Amino acid sequence: MPRDASELSRRLARHAEAVCRHYLSNGRRRGHYWTVGDVRNTPGRSMFVRLSGPESGPGAAGHWTDAASAEYGDLLDVIRKSCGLLDFRDVADEARRFLSLPQPELRQAPTSVRTPVPAGSPEAARRLLAMSQPINGTLVDTYLRNRGIRTLRGTDSLRFHPRCYYRPEGDGPTETWPAMAAAVTDLEGTITGAHRTWLARDGSGKAPIDTPRRAMGGLLGYAVRFGAADDVLAVGEGIETMLSLHCALPAMPMAAALSANHLAALLLPPTLRRLYIARDADAAGDTALAALTERAEAAGIEPLPLSPRMSDFNEDLRTFGVRALRRTLRTQLAPQDGDCFTFKGMGR
Repeated sequence: MPRDASELSRRLARHAEAVCRHYLSNGRRRGHYWTVGDVRNTPGRSMFVRLSGPESGPGAAGHWTDAASAEYGDLLDVIRKSCGLLDFRDVADEARRFLSLPQPELRQAPTSVRTPVPAGSPEAARRLLAMSQPINGTLVDTYLRNRGIRTLRGTDSLRFHPRCYYRPEGDGPTETWPAMAAAVTDLEGTITGAHRTWLARDGSGKAPIDTPRRAMGGLLGYAVRFGAADDVLAVGEGIETMLSLHCALPAMPMAAALSANHLAALLLPPTLRRLYIARDADAAGDTALAALTERAEAAGIEPLPLSPRMSDFNEDLRTFGVRALRRTLRTQLAPQDGDCFTFKGMGR
């Protein structure tokens, strides 16, 4: 049974095209090479994988180079990065699974074994985010731009996972889809949970599955944050809603509570003086607005509603454009915030 990296790499190289079709599914064969955007399976043509050649040395099958980033490696690196794996043991197990090889029965050095954590726990959320990558140039970037969201500075709370597990309700098989992962944090910035939006394999929209959005970990009172709040903060339900506002008011700190119920229960920073509440135009949005308005007033914070022209601010952004959205928002801002947040931070 192969245990070392070089033997696994040679075995994978004998099936280089099959490996590429499975782990780099957004690419295609071009002559003696497989081309794709990068080792994380982004669409494109800058990465080249040799599909034939000797088993080792220069020009070996399975060796790859990314002309854009200067990265290079073998097919074990493809498995590691496309699956978001950290430990070599996990990479080797995945390679053996692909090759239909038996898994090793003995594990050495128990101290190196990763302790399992409960599914859906805050620690599981932190591990998911640790295995994800920045969104620039990924399918998350594509997805958000397709939603009209083109201002992505200050969105470090968002990550991309190329092969995020999705377990359907009932007894259906577990699937893997690319996903936008968002860090949920408390007021001190500690990660308490994560939100996943599974994406279509080309990033054109959400994945064609029953529940393409799910959250895990501790959520109540916490949020996905864009910028650090001091005395002014804008809050709302969805990530795309708040990112749409971020396009129009990029200097204003924002937070997405992920649902109407969680918006109503959002914990507010003690330094806050003014709170903008971006409501969705439905009954749940009205209820959340009323509850959070009451809590803010009780804490001595001035609450101000922000109302969309359509059903939500992402629909406004896609329908009318960012300049029209900015004009609509300016009429709803407090006078002292109008110039500051309408124009500050708008350089591209």
